[in-house]
Order: sequence, then structure tokens, then C-alpha cells
Amino acid sequence: MNHDNKKSYSTRTDLAVEAKDMFVEESAVEEKQLEGINIKETKQGNTTVSYVTIDQTGAEKIGKKPGEYITIHTESVKSQDSNEQNETANTFSQELKALLKKEGISENATCLIVGLGNWNVTPDALGPMVVEKVLVTSHLFSLHPETVAEGYRPVSAITPGVMGVTGIETSDVIKGIIDKQSPDFVIAIDALASRSIERVNATIQLANTGIHPGSGVGNKRKELSKDTLGIPVIAIGVPTVVDAVTITSDTIDYVFKHFGREWKEKDRPSKRLAPASMRFGERTLSEDDLPSVEKREAVFGMIGKLDEAEKRALITEVLTPIGHNLMVTPKEVDGYMKDMAHLISSGLNAAIHQTIQVESTGYYTR
Repeated sequence: MNHDNKKSYSTRTDLAVEAKDMFVEESAVEEKQLEGINIKETKQGNTTVSYVTIDQTGAEKIGKKPGEYITIHTESVKSQDSNEQNETANTFSQELKALLKKEGISENATCLIVGLGNWNVTPDALGPMVVEKVLVTSHLFSLHPETVAEGYRPVSAITPGVMGVTGIETSDVIKGIIDKQSPDFVIAIDALASRSIERVNATIQLANTGIHPGSGVGNKRKELSKDTLGIPVIAIGVPTVVDAVTITSDTIDYVFKHFGREWKEKDRPSKRLAPASMRFGERTLSEDDLPSVEKREAVFGMIGKLDEAEKRALITEVLTPIGHNLMVTPKEVDGYMKDMAHLISSGLNAAIHQTIQVESTGYYTR
């Protein structure tokens, strides 16, 4: 394997925070030395919010457009916790409001919501599922303005489908609607891809840089952005798939961490005789459990001493020629998508209409 060409094997990701992590791994630089990339992280209850600001210098390093990227990480959908989902929806709503304000979008500006994706492919159906739940008001402003109370804005919505079904480039469909309806800004929702199993159906990314339809299933089309549409485009994305390289790499890491945890536990006299199930129970493996390179190499040989980029490059080199680098989604994806669509639509409605509050009921129960 040619380790000098590691970057060509880098796992694709649609998340700016992961693209930053990949650059740090491949370049062996510290985060504080990342020129052109500003990073801040806050904790809001059980939700972690990361802010990544990228200028032109940073964009050239990590392959993401310059702009603001906000990443909300929550386990509430996977854990089926309605209270935490409600908290996350409120956090998402507040972050979206702040981003709209930063973009100079007024409370009365007209909005076009675009649900990207394919209804027939569950991991790619997030956009249409969200659009089904958003509050559409443009027709009321046009036909019955006297019935519209204060605190609402004109909102229209469209699910343009995918090029494989319609035969029309999605960006052309949206551009035609914009030319006819003249909205002030666009909010586009789409499924994304991640390089981490843990982020699938657990991360929401907001960005003011636009979006590439179909990126979540590896079928990137012409972008929807201010450059192509002429008006601000706010992108909302959720990673719903990972590729087999990511799953294999993460599994190897979990095996390393499992052995590292066992070695640490066995060194404690009170724990040596306890069965593994009693010592660990419901556990979470962390970076602190990762054993040293020397220990990994002693047990796992060459694979144990590979760094992250080399490990992924090796797995890609093995899987790609035999056609096994698949795009994979969890078996519980149907329920996850319904919960996530409700969470996003609830927060979206509250962010774009002043008088609406985040809904606290109606989550899908499996």
C-alpha cells in the first residue's frame, strides 16, 4: 500500500467538524494551529453544539466552502427520549434563529423550504419528511391576508425529487421556482454522510454555505447556494449513512479500546476475578481506553501501529476493488427518521414563525 498517498483514501464526510478532524489527523497539527478555521464548542444540557467558522484559507485546507457551520450533537433520537428531543428541538430553533439574524434575514422575509431527497429511499427521505410537517402560509398571505395573525411569515415548500426520478437537475427546479415566486431566502434540508458511526442520526448541521443535493447517498449534484440561486441559502443536514470503511475502522478502534479497558480493569486487584459482564455492564468506550501503540502492535501486529489515515487507507484499498465499500444505515432507520423529521420540523416552524413554540408531543414511538 502506498502510504504517501493517504489523502486520496480519506473517507468522505459532509460535516465540517469532521472535515476539520480529518485534516488534523492527516496533517498532524494541533487544532489551535488551524489557520483559517475558528472552532468553539458549548454544552447545553445533554446537547453539544460546535461552531466552525471557515475563511478562504481554511476552506482550501479541509475542502469545505467558507462560511458558518453549526453542529448539534444529541443522542435523544437514538435513545427515544422525548424530553431530550424537545430540548434539542429548542436548541436547534435558537441556533437557526441566530443564523438567520446573522445573515440579515428579517422576521418578515419570505421563505422557500426545499426538502431534498428521495421518498423511496428511507435514509434519503429526510427532506420530504420534514416538508410534510412544516407550516406553509404563502397561499394564506396571497388569498386571505386578513386571516393571518401577527408573528407569521410567508412560507412555501417544495419536494423537487431527485434527478434519477424526475430527469431534471434539482437546482434547475429550485431556480425556476425562485424566478417565479421571488422568495427572500431558501432553507434546504437533506440527508448527509458521516465518517463516524456515532454521528449517524445523532447530529444536525446548519450552514449558511448552501448544500449539494444527494450527498448523503454519494450522488452529489449541482449545489444550491447563494452563488447559484442569487439569494441566501441555509442548509440543514443530518448524517443518515456511513460507508463500510468507516464501520470497519470504527470497529477496529472499539476492539482496541475494549482490550485497553480490560487491561486497565484487570490491573485493579478488586476487579481481577469479576466476569467481564459485571465489570463493564452498560459501558461507553472512550479515547482514554485506547492502549499504547506498543501494546496494540504486540497484539494486533501491523494494524495496531497504523494511524487513523493509514488504517482507513488500508481498508479502502481492500474493500473498493471487490465492491464491498457499501453505504450503510442502521436497521432502526425508519423510526429514527420519523423522530428526526419531527424534531427538525418542530424547531424549524418555531424559528421562522415568531408566535410558534416547539412542539413537545407527537414523537414517533417504536
